[in-house]
Amino acid sequence: MRMVDIIAKKRDGKELSTEEIRFLVDGYTNGSIPDYQMSAWAMAVLFRGMTPRETGDLTMAMAESGEQLDLTSIPGVKVDKHSTGGVGDKTTLVVAPLVAAAGIPVAKMSGRGLGHSGGTIDKLESFAGFQVERTREQFLQQVRDIGVAVIGQSGNLTPADKKLYALRDVTATVEAVPLIASSIMSKKIAAGADAILLDVKVGKGAFMKTLEEAETLARAMVDIGSQVGRRTVAVISDMNQPLGFAVGNALEVKEAIETLAGNGPKDLTELALAIGARMLMLGGLASSVDEGRGRLEEIIASGKAVDKLAQMVQAQGGDKHDVYEPDRLPKAGLTAQVTAKQDGYLAGIDAETVGHASVVLGAGRLTKEMPIDLAVGIVLHKKRGDQVRAGEPLATLHANDERLLQNALQEMDEAFAYSSEQPPEQPLIYKIVE
Repeated sequence: MRMVDIIAKKRDGKELSTEEIRFLVDGYTNGSIPDYQMSAWAMAVLFRGMTPRETGDLTMAMAESGEQLDLTSIPGVKVDKHSTGGVGDKTTLVVAPLVAAAGIPVAKMSGRGLGHSGGTIDKLESFAGFQVERTREQFLQQVRDIGVAVIGQSGNLTPADKKLYALRDVTATVEAVPLIASSIMSKKIAAGADAILLDVKVGKGAFMKTLEEAETLARAMVDIGSQVGRRTVAVISDMNQPLGFAVGNALEVKEAIETLAGNGPKDLTELALAIGARMLMLGGLASSVDEGRGRLEEIIASGKAVDKLAQMVQAQGGDKHDVYEPDRLPKAGLTAQVTAKQDGYLAGIDAETVGHASVVLGAGRLTKEMPIDLAVGIVLHKKRGDQVRAGEPLATLHANDERLLQNALQEMDEAFAYSSEQPPEQPLIYKIVE
């Protein structure tokens, strides 16, 4: 078997065999297939695509290229949750303890933020002492003990995907849907999930800008799940404006705690309940979305959701009092407001612009090595469709550096669009793919 023949076969639009796909993944992982040949193959995939069977084979080959987590020692159906990334997306911070409090074990590996898309692991480090690095046995034992653990991704999880992802980034093949789908799903499968809930973001602040693109990706990932025997559901949700009001690590943690206590923003609460209810269905603890939602609402009202987050924080080295007293979380020293330029209605809040402004403040990173400031960020006071008056505060920026604050204020100047009439309501969830 020769790589050049596999490249030519895909270039000509033909379907690769399982053996050919395993050959190229194994060869690229061990270094016998060079970058230039893998680049040629990735470009052929971008133009020619892959069948669901090919994409499933690629996913499993990448999942099996390194460590795989065995969760069988944890009783029950293990349901993982993944978001394709957005601005103000602290859904995992709400859903993980909420679903765990309902009885679904959540053994989750999450990533750090890059660019304007925030990372769950960075947000959790807002709790002083919180340990995101755990041994495999510590991780499993914690889920057995309290039902939930969220840690950083294992160093040897899907090494084939790590190499291919880095290559795609510099060869203009990031947009190839089979490669995006297999990248996400290989990590979820290697992490040991029995079932997978995918939150596919669409809009200005998301990787997928159109509903058609988001649906194509969602369908590809759900098809992979079916191919490899994992029950998979995708929720396509809006990311034209930030989710909730808070953008920035400690600010988002505080908002997540408020949501777990029943006092969160309407959109974040709604999305968390929609995702959580479907995770309960995937785990066999609810027979319908309404049943799952009702159960989760009861857990929030009882205080058990906040208690479960406090348990997780304490189990991972943090101080549970930070959960019950969120004012103890990191705070920035400087604040400034963005005010409305005119009377009328907010026609839009550009999620990508808000995300970039938060990165300017230091809440995000442009390279993996960049440090971040956990205290800084942006808190919106209005959402799309709200009526505003000229001079009324629209957002408060939290900063620790005056120069960065002024730069971020300039960015935020372009974030808000106005209308003399109230704009039509935009859906929070566009579609469910299963």
